[in-house]
Amino acid sequence: MGCVFLDPALSDDDRRAAVFDGGVLAYSPLPAARALCEFARGLLEQAFYPLEPEHAQWQLPVRDYARIAADLKPTFIHHPESRRLVRDLLRDLGCDPASTYFDLPRLRSSTSDGYLTTGIAYAFHPHRDTWYSAPMCQINWWLPVYPVQRENGMAFHSRYWGRGVKNTSRLYDYDEWNRTSRWSAAEQIGIDRRVQPRAEEPLDLSDDLRIVGRTASLTVFSAAQLHSSVTNTSGRTRYSIDFRTVHRRDAEAGAGAANLDSECTGTSLGDFLRCVDQDRFPEETIRRYRAGFGR
Repeated sequence: MGCVFLDPALSDDDRRAAVFDGGVLAYSPLPAARALCEFARGLLEQAFYPLEPEHAQWQLPVRDYARIAADLKPTFIHHPESRRLVRDLLRDLGCDPASTYFDLPRLRSSTSDGYLTTGIAYAFHPHRDTWYSAPMCQINWWLPVYPVQRENGMAFHSRYWGRGVKNTSRLYDYDEWNRTSRWSAAEQIGIDRRVQPRAEEPLDLSDDLRIVGRTASLTVFSAAQLHSSVTNTSGRTRYSIDFRTVHRRDAEAGAGAANLDSECTGTSLGDFLRCVDQDRFPEETIRRYRAGFGR
């Protein structure tokens, strides 16, 4: 893997270049990031009231927790305030609103001690987002809603940057996922039967790089980074926000990280909205990606 950059003073062009070269960027909490996390915390505290969200799992049956999360998460995803705050954050970091496209931010939960690891609280095994039909030029943005610890954050598996992994991404099609699996997360309790690309060879995860940060600290990385949810043994549910961006120039040029092992079909590019007006990518560009451009 490349360097870890701490509060880098990079232009957006240089930031994207560093990410495509394997760099991971870590930013101290910015006002717009704090505002996004405060908004999420308000929704969480309202949804779980009178329980404290990080500890609610210990006082609720699993199905009740899953029901609350299944109502809460779409509310956050589709709320106009979530979109506005993401656009504010990208603007504050120097992204060109006329060329930067973002997808809707997700509110994620990772419960502790195996309480719920499927469906609405899916514990992500080691994977690249590019196995899930993400474009190679996609950049991921991740921030914790509450402080994270070594025992409940996210991990990068650095030895696999620049090294292919045998995996089942050939079985994954984004359009099929949208038709059959995306909307059934709340039903997956105990066993998650949805198609989830995963490694088909043993992985050495002994040197994982774990993200430990304050509320609203921001981590930026390539969709091609192999990463996973840390097995949560902290006693607290971890809540985090993630969203993704694509720069139009990168998409049109087929730029981005190298594709070492992704064999999925379809593309998530049609989900992205332009910051300035929330228009989508031209249909011709999306069709090119569906046909395999940029892989």
